[in-house]
Amino acid sequence: MSSEAKKIDAVTLETLLYLSRLSPESSNLELLRQQVDQIVEYFDILSVYDDNENPYDAYSSTTAETLRPDEAVSGLEVRDMKAMSQEFLDGYFRVPKVLGGGA
Repeated sequence: MSSEAKKIDAVTLETLLYLSRLSPESSNLELLRQQVDQIVEYFDILSVYDDNENPYDAYSSTTAETLRPDEAVSGLEVRDMKAMSQEFLDGYFRVPKVLGGGA
């Protein structure tokens, strides 16, 4: 890796200072330029681990042909739902109250 190719020039440094709202008078420009160069070198190190893979490749894709047919089928009958629970009354399941009491 050539260190001269990745050096930050004065124009780029001034642009970075403007975008970050830093005042060039408040810091040593040469020290700041060296620190920015180190940050750029860290990105070069991290780019070695870049896999360039599409993150969506980890998930299988589904085509419309493999889905189930779009047909209406009968659901559960009321008598079947009554058999599921003792808490079925007038077409509804009775459940514990969740509102009130500080919730």
